[in-house]
Amino acid sequence: MQEFIEQTQAWVQLLGPNVYLQAAAIAAIFVIIGKIADLVISRLIAKLVSRSQTDVDDNLVAILHRPVFISFVLLGLALATDRLQMLEAPEYLTLGIIKTIAIVIWYNCFRGLVQILIAAVARRRGASKVPESMLPLVNNVLKVALFALAVYFFFLAWNIDVTAWLASAGIVGLALSFAAKDTLSNLFAGVSIVADAPYKTGDFITLDTGERGMVTHIGLRSTRILTRDDIEITIPNGIIGNTKIVNEAGGPSTKHRIRIPVGVAYGSDVDAVIATLMAVAEDHEEVCKAPAPRVRFRQFGASSLDFEMLCWIDLPVNRGRMVHELNCAVYKSFRTGGIEIPFPQRDLHVRSMPAPVE
Repeated sequence: MQEFIEQTQAWVQLLGPNVYLQAAAIAAIFVIIGKIADLVISRLIAKLVSRSQTDVDDNLVAILHRPVFISFVLLGLALATDRLQMLEAPEYLTLGIIKTIAIVIWYNCFRGLVQILIAAVARRRGASKVPESMLPLVNNVLKVALFALAVYFFFLAWNIDVTAWLASAGIVGLALSFAAKDTLSNLFAGVSIVADAPYKTGDFITLDTGERGMVTHIGLRSTRILTRDDIEITIPNGIIGNTKIVNEAGGPSTKHRIRIPVGVAYGSDVDAVIATLMAVAEDHEEVCKAPAPRVRFRQFGASSLDFEMLCWIDLPVNRGRMVHELNCAVYKSFRTGGIEIPFPQRDLHVRSMPAPVE
């Protein structure tokens, strides 16, 4: 490109010593080149990418061709300005305006490219490795980075020394990091939660502190869960990031297993107990058929034979109600089948009685 520019400047000298004519020729040449590049991008390349199955490349071509054309035009104007050999102040002002226009055009172009790519990733939810909840954060970070680069190049375009600005920004950033230590901790923990995705909106989670509820919102600063008492709890992400979380809706399925422990008296028919518990689980319409319910004889207790009925339900939110209904059904079935549920008993032996008072 540099060689072509030098050759163009040599060609225009053939027009004579008139620098205004040479400057106009340079500007015209780059306008023509820009138009050719615009036609190549908007027609030839657009025709090639139109055969693809997605519209991402079509949108990229549509958003790129205009900035390319304007960039060639601005380059021609800058070279023409240099050819005119203007005074320092007018030349500085003209070149600064041309560079600023170029920065604004390409800043808007790259913002459009970011929007296209984010929208493409959002449409490919299954194939994309980026979590959907991360997309707004990625979008905002890229926009801030583009704006910072645009400001940096703006300073360079006007020959402004950015060293002092960067030093001041570093000091201010250090002070803010100390002042907002807890906020930044929650922010970084929120980013890790969104990226790692240990739970998602709609999942039932249980924290170390005992809170259990459905996740209603995952933000960068906090996570909100709605308990079964319809109480919304807001937990800072810094706390969640350093605690153990039990996700009841995690795993390959949203199904949830519940356990119904029950003890029967010694001497009870073990096979009858197992058959009764299996019948209770299989007769309930909300107990999943697959995986099938099962009954386990767990241990010989102090005053009972301890069994446990295990069955699956569709959603963790129904756990409390299902435990209630199955407990009621087990108690009724045991009463009907004559199976005794023991309770702790103590035998009191009196070794001596006090003498009667006369």
